[in-house]
Amino acid sequence: MSEATERPGPGQAPDPDAWERACAEDLAAENTRRAAGGPGEQPGSAAEELRRLVEAVAGKVTDRLPLAGAAAQGAVREIVETAKAAALPVIERNPQVFDHLAAAGSELLAAYRAAVTGQEARWTRDEPAHEPPAPRAQGNEPREGEAKNGGSERIDLD
Repeated sequence: MSEATERPGPGQAPDPDAWERACAEDLAAENTRRAAGGPGEQPGSAAEELRRLVEAVAGKVTDRLPLAGAAAQGAVREIVETAKAAALPVIERNPQVFDHLAAAGSELLAAYRAAVTGQEARWTRDEPAHEPPAPRAQGNEPREGEAKNGGSERIDLD
């Protein structure tokens, strides 16, 4: 019998620390694997990651082709190769662009998280949201700088 399926014999109590020991062994094995490194372990630049993504998607699409007919296989392969031919040179010529886009995406995510965290904090403290302006009575003209169809303001850019 293997260790995973062995049960304590009659009169023997199960080991209360078995789960803790197993988790520690798994963590040690994962740390050893990461320390050893290897292909694909450390993420590369955004351009390298995008190139890997394009290759992986192209591989998955072409792997599914045996289910299609011969004409469909040829058409799909041609589309995949055309897409790769268009994407890969752009990625290779402009790797810094993708690094900047990745950084911008991270900044947008951080801004979103900050906004959501702030709103959640107000919700949990039961603070009222910013009060909207009181509605105008029917027939009143909009205030200076306020558009007739809403609360927007015209800004002179000259």
